[in-house]
Amino acid sequence: MSVVHRLTAGWLVDHLSFINQCGYEICDSFAHPGGVTCNTSVTSTEDCHSTSTFAPTLSSSDSPAYGPGDAIETEGKPAKTRYVFREEFFDISKPHIAAAPEEQLCQGCPEDMEFFCCFCLVILQKRKRKCVFNQGELDALEYHSKVRKLIWEGTLHLVQEGLKSGFLHHTTTKLNCRKNNVPQHIVCGLAELCEMAKQFPAVNESDHQAVHVLEDEICHPEQDLLSCVMKNSSNCAKIIVLMGQKYLVPPKSSFLLSDISCLQPLLNYKKKYDVIVIDPPWENKSVKRSNRYSHLSSWQIKQIPVPALAAPNCLVVTWVTNRQKHLRFVKDELYPHWSVKTLAEWHWVKITRAGEFVLPLDSLHKKPYEVLVLGRVQGDVKEALRKSEGVLPIPEHQLIVSIPCSLHSHKPPLAAVLAEFIKPDVECLELFARNLQPGWTSWGNEVLKFQHIDYFTLLQNE
Repeated sequence: MSVVHRLTAGWLVDHLSFINQCGYEICDSFAHPGGVTCNTSVTSTEDCHSTSTFAPTLSSSDSPAYGPGDAIETEGKPAKTRYVFREEFFDISKPHIAAAPEEQLCQGCPEDMEFFCCFCLVILQKRKRKCVFNQGELDALEYHSKVRKLIWEGTLHLVQEGLKSGFLHHTTTKLNCRKNNVPQHIVCGLAELCEMAKQFPAVNESDHQAVHVLEDEICHPEQDLLSCVMKNSSNCAKIIVLMGQKYLVPPKSSFLLSDISCLQPLLNYKKKYDVIVIDPPWENKSVKRSNRYSHLSSWQIKQIPVPALAAPNCLVVTWVTNRQKHLRFVKDELYPHWSVKTLAEWHWVKITRAGEFVLPLDSLHKKPYEVLVLGRVQGDVKEALRKSEGVLPIPEHQLIVSIPCSLHSHKPPLAAVLAEFIKPDVECLELFARNLQPGWTSWGNEVLKFQHIDYFTLLQNE
């Protein structure tokens, strides 16, 4: 499954495996007029050390003798075709930036802050920069000095396990695929849909139905898509067509594609969520310069109606950039504003297939890790105790170590790692999502971005 190894320090996660276990099998009902009975099994990867309660699993009784890429067509049963995410997007075989010799020598753990600051000053001198830190750099250095040992040692242990099991390799081989077939720029039309969303009139509680159940591959009116939650309630994936582009929707998933000003359809859905994951488009200088995606101010992020969406004792997880300004905002302003109590800070650590950091751990520009802040909605004490029975308390620090996707802002899955700390079959919501997951509701103005069919490949008959 998606968790390859679980140690005290955290998890080694296989992001690609998680995507491909989401059940991207299409039941070709149009080829069988007599009706369809979907088989809910999906092909599993090699045995791993943990499983997710959120992802579909393979039952031995549902595994006939055909290859995972075969289209299935037997008398009285529907044909199936299976899509998998392109492996090329996870072929991170070398670090993005190699560590300088002086950084390589210091890949152990500095004993104290004084040593670390001297080391950073040496780097700045070698780069012919002024040896003066602004307040943001000082804050970043102080934070890094606190978490560096935890990240270094925890990642080392998880990487060692990955190398022992063969999931990671000291010497990597090229993937058996043709990279020139990977589309360099996928035009999915989401930007146009987002602009349309801003022009639609506000949706009142009684204006539209709350949810629309997806049928087999058809074209959906864009206005219908933006006015209610779209749901795939079947056990098979669906293909939807929007503005001439095809998108894969995994089984048992729901989504709302809308601008932040058009959240009412999600509130009309009348669901209360036990887990809410948020990946805000943080405002910073590089985002403004690149104009790669829109960003929100801190004030706008505070207006997200998390209290209206959260169930009692809801677990809230927020992705934060490495700017201390944003981290302080989440802990000191955002969570208190939502009546959320901060419980822990975790880190996502990005590595190559050989187990190296994708960036030097002590880089002064970018770090090979990102922060997650976990908290719980405060409310009814009895309800909180009831929901916490039989689940582990949130640990103060954990690592999620994985080979990152080369596509910008494609975050690793949290379903499997959070499974230890929540009850099965809870309602889960991701805000500012860019992809879909079975069992989750997803919202964002790019919520279908990585569901575009060109990011997947159709497995052929063997």
